[in-house]
Amino acid sequence: MSERHHAYRSSRTALFSLLSLLAVAALMLLLAPAQSVLAQPAPAGGPQSSNIFDHPSEGPDTQAERQVKQPGNNAPVWRAVNSTQSHFTTLPANEGGVLIQPAGEGWRQLRNGPITQWGGWTLVAMLIIVIAFYLIRGTMRLSSAPTGRMIERFSVVERLAHWSTAITFVILAISGMLMLFGKHVVLPVFGYSAFAVLANISKSLHNFIGPVFSLSIIVTFILFVKDNFPQKGDMDWITRFGGLFSRNAHIPTGRFNAGEKIWFWGGLTLLGIIMTITGFILDFPNFQQTRGQMQLAWTWHAIAAVLFILGAMGHIYMGTLGMEGAFKAMRTGRVDEAWAREHHEYWYNDVKAGRVTAERGTPAGAADRPEGQQPA
Repeated sequence: MSERHHAYRSSRTALFSLLSLLAVAALMLLLAPAQSVLAQPAPAGGPQSSNIFDHPSEGPDTQAERQVKQPGNNAPVWRAVNSTQSHFTTLPANEGGVLIQPAGEGWRQLRNGPITQWGGWTLVAMLIIVIAFYLIRGTMRLSSAPTGRMIERFSVVERLAHWSTAITFVILAISGMLMLFGKHVVLPVFGYSAFAVLANISKSLHNFIGPVFSLSIIVTFILFVKDNFPQKGDMDWITRFGGLFSRNAHIPTGRFNAGEKIWFWGGLTLLGIIMTITGFILDFPNFQQTRGQMQLAWTWHAIAAVLFILGAMGHIYMGTLGMEGAFKAMRTGRVDEAWAREHHEYWYNDVKAGRVTAERGTPAGAADRPEGQQPA
């Protein structure tokens, strides 16, 4: 009897100990969430690191319970993901723990809405204005016969800087417009496959040509800035719109007229600085830029680019079809004396008086030879 009683007491003690351990474990499990919450430090501002399945606003409706009640409903997870709260990640990148940035939707609507629509229609309107002006006004020709005596207007270095800026700008403008307007214009016409190839080429060209364009702008600024300060005749040119709306108008100006100076300071300099700074922020996203900062940089970059293209359309028109001899001046670097006297009389007078260097690196006597005549 004593052995059976002893065995009974031993088994009862073991059972009681086991039940006690289970009770303590259950109590610890119940108190663990509260203890973890109390142990967390108060937020110091900014996103806090957490697990995407632990969302404080969910309460008892956890992801596990949601799967039991409504299988396939991942609303708690996506509410946590679609927040600005930073979660655990193995990526060292800036904002790597934020999977989705809700503010990106507002940027997307701005991009596909006002910037794309207003920018696109503004460019179309400018193109129509340029074509209409050419059909009505035609090319501005010299009012006097050429003399055959040529003088240097642009040196080799100046032309190289100008054409580097012009060529890189054209590449950036075409590739940028393909990326901005492509899905509205190119995609419906050529389909997804062709658009995908064009978009990929445009992106690569834009990224690599952009820094070259910025360097060209800096060099062009240094070469031409001395001749683009306000001078005598600029206000007269502005009030008479450069003679664009009157035939045989003769408005004396310096080496560059007021319209060219406005384009130099407003387009090349101001818009060039904006596009360069914002372009480098977008081109090199490895300096801890946030997505919000890059979205803001893209917005300013796109607005400045559209304005630059608008100004360039007028500048290119005047340098090609709009004015006789303008394109040849930048292609060869030389203009006829009649052209110089009619369009830039103050500069022409300075050259003839010796106040401005007439020939920079040109063989002696070349200025007095008729165009096309070779030395003996």
